[in-house]
Formats: sequence, C-alpha cells, structure tokens
Amino acid sequence: MKIPTTLKHKPVVVSENYEQVDGRLAGNTDAKGLSLGLAQWNDRGKVDISAKVWRYTGEKWSRQSEELPLHRVLDLSILICRSLAYFREAYRYEHLYDPHNPVIDRVGLQGDAMTVAVCTDNEKINEDIKLFSQALSDDDELIGERLRTLSRMLKEMGY
Repeated sequence: MKIPTTLKHKPVVVSENYEQVDGRLAGNTDAKGLSLGLAQWNDRGKVDISAKVWRYTGEKWSRQSEELPLHRVLDLSILICRSLAYFREAYRYEHLYDPHNPVIDRVGLQGDAMTVAVCTDNEKINEDIKLFSQALSDDDELIGERLRTLSRMLKEMGY
C-alpha cells in the first residue's frame, strides 16, 4: 500500500509492504508501512528525522500511526536487547526478578545512563512479568531473526 506523502510527516525512505512482515500479524495487520522521513513537528530552520509506523483502518490512515525520533527508536532497541539478555537468566529468581534490586542495568548514554529496571510500581508485576517472559519465549524465533539481521547490518557498517 502506498504511504501518503501529503501529510505532515514527509517520507524519504519507505517500506510499503510492512503488512507482509509484521511479525505474528503478517498478512492481517493495520500496520501497512514504515518510513523514515522529515518529522511532522519540524519548525522553520529545524529539521528532525523520524521513524513512522503507518496504520490504515481500511478506510483511512489512522491517527494511531506512531512517529518517533530516530534516537528513541534506537533507545527502544537498546531497551529490548537489554531486556532479552536479562530474561535469559531471570529464571534464577523466584518471581523472575529481585524485588530488593529491580534495576537490571544502567546503560551509559550522553554522559548519563538510561536505567533499565523491572517496574515494581505495577501492582500485578508478579503476574505480568511471567506473561511477559512467556511472550518473549513464544516470539523468540521472530525476534531472533530480526536481531541477527540487525547484527549483520551493524557489523557491515563497522559497529
């Protein structure tokens, strides 16, 4: 499906067949495309690049389409990777985490650090963390394929 070019986000690089590869939802998703382009929040003289997931309801482009600055997309990728690594060893804890030390890691970024932690403010964390861990396990093949692809591309780029 063609991504619109007349809206505020201005696509530059697109994947217009995303509905065919959208994980477990492939072939049956409202996420029709991905794009990298000029952000909709740009002001005169200031240009930010954003990533956007284009969702289509069957009748119109959805307001639930998401647009994120590229650094946030990468920060989410860091959060995902650190979480995956953590859950490989989480079985060691009775509740899959240590309630007395819920911090998983502090990842250094921009002279500070992004804290990665189990959300102990969630009143149902003991139930939710088990569901989360099971979902990660169920999606291991889908996630692993994407991580291997990303790893290969990062190595090709010298990272």
